[in-house]
Amino acid sequence: MTAADPLSLDHQVCFALTVASRSIVAAYKPVLDPLGITHPQYLVLLALWEHERLSLGSLATLLHQDASTLSPLIKRLEQQGLLARQRSAADERRLDITLTDAGRALRTRALEVPPQMAQRLDMTEDELRELHGSMIRLIDASRSSVGEPPIAASRGE
Repeated sequence: MTAADPLSLDHQVCFALTVASRSIVAAYKPVLDPLGITHPQYLVLLALWEHERLSLGSLATLLHQDASTLSPLIKRLEQQGLLARQRSAADERRLDITLTDAGRALRTRALEVPPQMAQRLDMTEDELRELHGSMIRLIDASRSSVGEPPIAASRGE
């Protein structure tokens, strides 16, 4: 029996995560298409459904993205009538993002996304919860290795 090559592509966690990420986003597409949103837009809406109003900076922090990456997504969601952007009255440098009535209403339809995805992935709720926990531990370990706080701390939890 020969030892596995430590540099074999098939044994790299980074490769498996890259393929898994692309595959999961592709699996979401047919579920999100009827809602008229993309996966990145879905993530923005999830944050707003949870918090109702966020500054662009807070949204970027929650989603672990740069504000400049989110700006085009925010503009498209605003054009779709799902959210509104406005300068803060307290600090006009701050851009506040809020849901519109249509954005709030879309949440009801989006409640079907998690069960549809569980079915598409052929995984139970417990399996998905366990996978999520493993991913959070992996994220926290990788963040710790570069001196960043755990994911929960970066979300203010």
